[in-house]
Amino acid sequence: MPQQVCQGAMLACTFGVAPSMLTLTPEKRVANQAGMPAATIMDFVPLKNIQPFGLCSAPTNPVVIAATAAKLGTFTPAPCVPATSQPWAPGSPTVLVGGQMALHNGCTLSCQWLGVITVTFPGQVTVTTA
Repeated sequence: MPQQVCQGAMLACTFGVAPSMLTLTPEKRVANQAGMPAATIMDFVPLKNIQPFGLCSAPTNPVVIAATAAKLGTFTPAPCVPATSQPWAPGSPTVLVGGQMALHNGCTLSCQWLGVITVTFPGQVTVTTA
C-alpha cells in the first residue's frame, strides 16, 4: 500500500546527480494523521516545491547542450533547474488533502527535459493511502 507524502520527503530525478527534498509551503496546508504537513499532486512548482537535483545530465536540456558545445562536444552536465509544468500523477483516488488528491510515494512527476521525478522517501512512515 502506498505511503502518503509529507514535508521532508526525498526525491530523485532520472537525470539528476543528487537527491532533492520536497518543499511544502504553508498556504492552506493540512496535516496528515501523524501531524506532518501533507503533500498533494499540486505540489509540483519548480524551485517552490521541487528543488534542484545538483547537476542535470538530460541530453535534451538546452543548458546541457550549450555546456557540451562549449567543451567541443565533450558531454558536460549543467546545473539543474527543474522544469515541471504538470501535477504529479496519478495521486490518491481516495484521499483528499485540502480538496486536492493526496500525493503518495508511487506518484511520478515529469520534467520538461524528459526526466522522471520519483519519491524515494515519503517523509514519514506511519500513514498510508489507498
